[in-house]
Amino acid sequence: MFSKLKEVEGRYEDLNAKLADPSIASDRHKYKEFAKERSNLALLVETYREYKKIISNISGNNEIIANESDEEMRKLAKDELAMLDSEKTYLENKLKVLLLPKDPNDEKNILIEIRAGAGGDEAGLFASDLFRMYSRYAERHNWKVEILSQSVTGVGGIKEIIALIAGEHVYSSLKYEGGVHRVQRVPKTEASGRIHTSTCTVAVLPEADDVEVQIDEKELRVDIFRASGPGGQGVNTTDSAVRLTHLPTGLVVQCQDERSQHKNKARALKILSSRLLDIEQKKQAKDRASTRRQMVGTGERSEKIRTYNFPQSRVSDHRINFTAHNLPDILDGNIDNLIQELRTYFQAEALKSDDSDSD
Repeated sequence: MFSKLKEVEGRYEDLNAKLADPSIASDRHKYKEFAKERSNLALLVETYREYKKIISNISGNNEIIANESDEEMRKLAKDELAMLDSEKTYLENKLKVLLLPKDPNDEKNILIEIRAGAGGDEAGLFASDLFRMYSRYAERHNWKVEILSQSVTGVGGIKEIIALIAGEHVYSSLKYEGGVHRVQRVPKTEASGRIHTSTCTVAVLPEADDVEVQIDEKELRVDIFRASGPGGQGVNTTDSAVRLTHLPTGLVVQCQDERSQHKNKARALKILSSRLLDIEQKKQAKDRASTRRQMVGTGERSEKIRTYNFPQSRVSDHRINFTAHNLPDILDGNIDNLIQELRTYFQAEALKSDDSDSD
């Protein structure tokens, strides 16, 4: 591990020198490339340097304990040594996590798809609550949310919504949100006050790069039709809605929210590209599953992952035994603690897998 850390520190210093070179500074493309690489290495190098200081301090305290005749000085050195040893262990674990192979999708934008499941109108209302939660979370992180497609219910809920969330490290933050989300509460339409259980499914897909997914126009069937929905608007009076069918896979994507046929087609292609990328990544994950059952970012979406219990104001994530009793705050987008707990758990699982592979 430490030989690797020395290499990384050397590369970090090399990048600093390159960025100070006027010839690099004048080349915008190269400067941006090197600056991004340096930024990605900064936390690892800072942690490694902090670790080296701790090792130096431990060595100094051991020397005092071995050679100092003043008993008071030796006692102080021993007391400090216990704290330094604890800090050393913490930094070693942090360095192991930072050295884990990076998920290539971590810095990507995402397409988030939320669909009402079991529970009728109540499931649609819960889907609306979930979309608001993720929108508020995005707002807190200065990310941009763009609705690509949505289908609403008659009571103000959502049957299905697909949105693009763009910003820094969006996928790394939200990649563990995919799965079945369950809500337990008394619906507004329930006169007897009985608690109902409803579900929604959430899918988090990394936005596909053009170079990753090549879609041949010959493999697409494009259908143009008139948009449906609340009447009277221009979007409902022109043939602007677009339905794309990917013939090799049978995937169908439909967009009708824009007045422009071209914009609807562009949005549909974006959704289709991300779905095709997700299919390919699932195939790769399935191939790896025979030797490594659990990896970061490859959890099954079919399993219930979280429950939102309104009577108890409780949110429970069943994968990590996480429970919080601040449900209104969480639904308002304050999910940083939950996201961090999930990240820590899956990083620990990845470390276990990494250790077993090296045995």
